[in-house]
Amino acid sequence: MEISTQLATWLLSIVELALIIPPVFLIFLSRSKRRRPRLLPGFFKSLVKRPRLALVFIALLVLTIRPALIPILGTVQPRWNDEFSYLLAADTFASGRVTNPTHPMWVHFESFHIIQKPTYMSMYPPAQGLLLGAGERLGSEWLGQLVVTAVMCAAMTWMLQGWLPLPWALFGGLIAVLRLGILSYWLNTYWAASVVALGGILVLGALPRIKRYCRTRDALAISIGLVILANSRPYEGLVFSVPFALAIAVWLVRRDPIRRRAALARVILPILVVVTAAACAMGYYYFRVTGSPFRMTYQVNRGTYATAPYFLWQKPRPEPEYHHPIMRDFYRWELGRFEENRSLGGFLSRSGDKLGSWWRFYLAPILTIPFLALPWVIRDRKMYFATFGLAIFVLGLSVETWTMPHYFAPAAGLLYLLLLQSMRHLRLWMWKGRYVGAELVRLIPVICIAMIVLRLAAVTAHAQIEPAWPRGNWERVRVIARLQREPGKKLVIVSYGPRHTADDEFVYNRADIDAADIVWARDMGCHNNKELINYYRERAIWLLQPDLAAPGLAPYSCGER
Repeated sequence: MEISTQLATWLLSIVELALIIPPVFLIFLSRSKRRRPRLLPGFFKSLVKRPRLALVFIALLVLTIRPALIPILGTVQPRWNDEFSYLLAADTFASGRVTNPTHPMWVHFESFHIIQKPTYMSMYPPAQGLLLGAGERLGSEWLGQLVVTAVMCAAMTWMLQGWLPLPWALFGGLIAVLRLGILSYWLNTYWAASVVALGGILVLGALPRIKRYCRTRDALAISIGLVILANSRPYEGLVFSVPFALAIAVWLVRRDPIRRRAALARVILPILVVVTAAACAMGYYYFRVTGSPFRMTYQVNRGTYATAPYFLWQKPRPEPEYHHPIMRDFYRWELGRFEENRSLGGFLSRSGDKLGSWWRFYLAPILTIPFLALPWVIRDRKMYFATFGLAIFVLGLSVETWTMPHYFAPAAGLLYLLLLQSMRHLRLWMWKGRYVGAELVRLIPVICIAMIVLRLAAVTAHAQIEPAWPRGNWERVRVIARLQREPGKKLVIVSYGPRHTADDEFVYNRADIDAADIVWARDMGCHNNKELINYYRERAIWLLQPDLAAPGLAPYSCGER
C-alpha cells in the first residue's frame, strides 16, 4: 500500500490526536485545585432521574441532528457491492415478496453478492434487507437506517443502565451518538450495521436484568437480540452469544430448586419459544430462496462464484467458469488475500489491519485515553464477564479471512461497557492534588463534538480530510439522472476497461428487473448481446463506458465497437 493511501486512512485519527494534545497538556500543567468536575452539566439531571426519558432523548438526538445536516452532507447513495445487495433485498421485501424468480436473461445481470439461481436475491441474511425495506415503504431506504441507528444509540443507553450507575449510562449514550450516530458509515451508507449492533446490545443489556429480576420481558429482549444476530451476522452473532449461554446456564445451576423452576418458566421457556419460532421462519425463508431450509443464500453465492473460503482453516475451491472478466478478477483477488492470510507473516499483517480498522472506527485517540485504566477494570469482578466475552469474540473473528468494523458490531456494546467502566476508574485519578482523571473524562465529549464540527467545516470548505461527502457512487447517479430525461424505458449495457475495479460497480438491478425504468447489463460482446437486445426490443439501448476520461454514455451500436 502506498504511503499516501496509508496516511489517508489514518488522517482523521491524526487530526483528532492533534486536537487532543494541547488540552491534555493544559490539564496536567494547570495548578488549579478545583473540586472534581461534574460528569454531566446540570441540564441532564432530570434525564438521569428519568431513565426512560433519557432513552427518548438519545434517540431524538440522532433523528434530529443528522437530517439537519443534509444541506451540508447531502443525501446517501450506495456505492459498495454489499450496499446494492442489501438494497435488492430491501426492494424485494418492500414489494411484498420473499424472493424473486430467476430472470431468463440472468447471465447478463450477474453481479457481486447476489444469487441468480435458484432464485434472484441478495446473498445476505434478511435482517438488513427488512430494515431497509421498511424504510423504502416509508419513502426512502435511508429512513430505515436512520431510525435503527437512533434506536441502537438509545438501546446502548438502556444496556448501560443495567450495568452502571444512571449518570454513566446517559454519558455513554451521548458518546454513542457522537461517535456512531451522526457521521459514521453505519448511518451514512447502506451497510445497515446499526441493526447488528442493536442485536448485541439487547442481549448484553438483558443479561443483568434477567439475573436481577428474572422477568419475562427481559427474556424477550435477549431473544429478540439473538434473532437479530442470527439474521444479520450469523457467525459473529454465534461467537458473541456463546458466553451469554454459559452465563445463563451457570446462573440457573446456582439458583435453589424453587427459583430455578420459576426461572425456567419466566426466562428459559420464553427464550426457547421465540428462538424456535424464529428458526422456523428462517427455515421457511431459506427454503423459499435456496430450495432448502438448511442452505443459506450466502452458501449458494460462495459455492457458485468464490474460490476463497470464509475461514482460514478451510481449503480453496476449484475456480468455476465465469461469464464476466470483472467477476473472475474479483474472486481471484479474494483468493490472493486468503492465501496471504495462510502464512504467519500474512496472518499477523492482516490481524494488524483488522485491529487498526476496529480501533479507528470505535475508539480513535480520544476514546483510547480511558483504557489507560484497563488494568484496574480487568480486576473488577463486575467486568469479568465483559472482559471474557470480548476476548472470546475477538478470538473468534481472528480466523475469518476478511473483516470490517461492522463485523465487530455485535460486540460494540461490550466494548462500550468496558470503555465506560474505564472512564469511571480514570475519573478517580489524581495528579498533584488535582482531579486530572475527571478532567480527562470531561474532555472526551468536547473532542468528539469538536471533531464533528471540524469535519463539517472541512466539507463546507471542500478540504479533503476524509472520503468526499455526499457518500456513494455519484457517477452512477448522474448517469441515471441523464437517462431519466430521455423518454421511455432503457437498457444500459455497461462495458468496463481492463483496469476497472469491482468496487465501482454499475450493474445492479431492482427486484423486478423487467418493470424497472432502467435495466443494467454487462457487455458480453456483440454476438451475446443480441439475445438481450432482442428480449428488450421495446427499450432504448444505451452503452455506458465508465472508464473513459469522461464516462461515455451513448446509444448502443455494435458496429462502433
